Amino acid sequence: MKKIESVQEFVEKLDAAKKVNPKDLSSDQDLTIGIMNLISIEEHLMFSGAKTGKTEFYDLINEVREMRKNAMLKIIPSYEGEVWCISKHLLAASMRVFEVGTKALSAGDKQTAYDLFDQSYGLYCMFWGLNMGMLTGDKKDVKVSKKSVAVKETIVAAPVAKSEEKGGMSKLKSWVRNAVNCCIE
Repeated sequence: MKKIESVQEFVEKLDAAKKVNPKDLSSDQDLTIGIMNLISIEEHLMFSGAKTGKTEFYDLINEVREMRKNAMLKIIPSYEGEVWCISKHLLAASMRVFEVGTKALSAGDKQTAYDLFDQSYGLYCMFWGLNMGMLTGDKKDVKVSKKSVAVKETIVAAPVAKSEEKGGMSKLKSWVRNAVNCCIE
């Protein structure tokens, strides 16, 4: 079996195996946003049941939870330890921090909003890093070279915030920005 030489090649092979259109890199990213919303629906059903006293809201939680679990299985078919729960909570936290950021933006507090958006994106990148083996050292036979990342960056020229921190989170954000891109067709 040929060793995969770059993150781009790995993502392309993974997506080609799962997608009807082998160039469609957006399906898993779209699915993660759907999962975030399903988690939020579960939470809103619980709070609606508690606030109104109507158990019909509680009764819907299992249906939504099953949809969420089935969607997560498409992205996380196997895992070790508590990766499943960590993944769910990373997506939920990313969505909640993003929502707080949109409220800050609506209130005119742009800097707080921008900081929260950056944190939300960081959590989202941690989700992908965890599930692609980038955090645990189980890189699923991926060899990331500076050359492959540099080539990808010239193709996808995504802006980088000037204040972006250095280190592991910065690398994860760069990797997600370049490898998990919903706009590549």
